[in-house]
Amino acid sequence: MKDYIATIRLKGSLIKTIVHADSLTHARLLLQYQYGWDSIVSSPVLAETIAPKTPEQLRIDSLKANKKRAADALAAERQRQQIAKAQKTISAVKRITPF
Repeated sequence: MKDYIATIRLKGSLIKTIVHADSLTHARLLLQYQYGWDSIVSSPVLAETIAPKTPEQLRIDSLKANKKRAADALAAERQRQQIAKAQKTISAVKRITPF
């Protein structure tokens, strides 16, 4: 038997799990029967084919994730400020009463 690694969704959380099976199809079927038909997020792969990342690769991945979080925070802040400005304009227009 071989070890297969797959990512599944369980109660809204993504979890990596290992299945001992004879083939890829057998591993997929075991996961579907155990966790549900729509629970498999990534198809099972042989555990031997996944190599651990080097510290340099992990550092680059961490920096990329930080960059993405900062870009998302910047976009959210710009959108928040734009909405606040629009709401201020709307309230100023509502205060003006026609004669």
